[in-house]
Amino acid sequence: MSEFEDVLARVRERVDPTPSEREQLRAAADRLVARTEDALADLGVDADVMQVGSTARGTWVRGDRDIDVFVRFDPSLSREELEDLGLDVGNRVLPDGHEEYAEHPYVKGTFEAYDVDLVPCYRVESATEIQSAVDRTPFHNVYLRERLTDDLAADVRLLKQFLKGVGAYGSDLRTRGFSGYLTELLVLEHGGFREVLEAARDWHPPVEYDPEAHAEASFDDPLVVVDPTDPERNVAAVVSDEQVARLQHYARVFLNTPRERVFFPDERSALDPADVEAHLERRGTSALAVRFDAPDLVEDQLYPQLRRSRKGFVRGLEHAGFDVLRSAAWADDSAVLFVELATATLPAVERHDGPPVHVGEHATGFFEKYENEGVYGPFLDGDRYVVERERDIRTAAGFATERLDEVALGTHVASVVDAGDYEVLVDADVAVLANEFGRELATYFDPIP
Repeated sequence: MSEFEDVLARVRERVDPTPSEREQLRAAADRLVARTEDALADLGVDADVMQVGSTARGTWVRGDRDIDVFVRFDPSLSREELEDLGLDVGNRVLPDGHEEYAEHPYVKGTFEAYDVDLVPCYRVESATEIQSAVDRTPFHNVYLRERLTDDLAADVRLLKQFLKGVGAYGSDLRTRGFSGYLTELLVLEHGGFREVLEAARDWHPPVEYDPEAHAEASFDDPLVVVDPTDPERNVAAVVSDEQVARLQHYARVFLNTPRERVFFPDERSALDPADVEAHLERRGTSALAVRFDAPDLVEDQLYPQLRRSRKGFVRGLEHAGFDVLRSAAWADDSAVLFVELATATLPAVERHDGPPVHVGEHATGFFEKYENEGVYGPFLDGDRYVVERERDIRTAAGFATERLDEVALGTHVASVVDAGDYEVLVDADVAVLANEFGRELATYFDPIP
């Protein structure tokens, strides 16, 4: 057995569900489906029940305890009727559950110690006729169950664990990585785990796969996998260019030197405040953080706002003349926009270029505006008027305190800033963030691909 196969054999022993685990889940899922059908019968509602997701397709990883059940209603129902009936059935089946919201409400709860999502959708004839985004899921289930062999399903489990290990698994908007469905399609497309890594190693984005040769739509994403059940959808639309690059990097690393730890990396130890101070002193940089109470939003709403706010903050600092080395955004009970700067203090004056002298009235207007303003100049630099004027904001901390409301921020973050409900931490003061974000800071100060 090669070193590659030896590593995979050891990983399979850790990720493949045991026979008893499979049987227990299958039996629980059957009872859950029957209970859902009984609830529909009691209500006298025309609908059918389908188990979907990885546990229905045999691609789940050992230890996963998730069962997804979809209740498919007549497409003639209004959205309001669908939601009401879906919640009614869900609450009957999972009386101790709670309501959550994706495109529409559904019930989440536990059944015999399994985590259950009970989701209503429309029973449409094809995925191109969907009325709700979740209507596609049953078609995904049918498509994959017809094509995934036991060997391919086993390789899907390997790829899932590989992506989890390198931090690229999950289609939530915090991770922007690979979904379970996308993972399954990649294994199906290439014929196995190793083949996916060999293909990814040589990707030159944009990369496109079209399993059913639809070729009906164009997409502007680094990775495109046309949904075989819906040609208008890119299954990989959420995957960021960074996550594509991350898979490429670790594919090369693993194919070159197979190691089990790629699948199961050691957990980072959290930094404490003294560690953060030591890092900053060693790096000789300045740190700046804006901290506020995290808006009451689900992660898929919160993280896009934090990402936009971080980018706006960085652009504002750079436009003001500060040299940003790196930045990050984190959220827990509080949220933080964290910036590390190579230059955090600027001179008392800044250069302001005017127009070339030959542009006439515009040039004359610039000269007359500044000639008695107490600035340095106007003087000539080549054929252009220039002045050196007093700088309004000289420190990055001053910018965060006085100008943050002028940069592009996420809507909820902007509301916090407009209300002044945030604090600015500078240099050694940012060390206090380790009390809440010690692991995130550990990753920041010891970055890997």
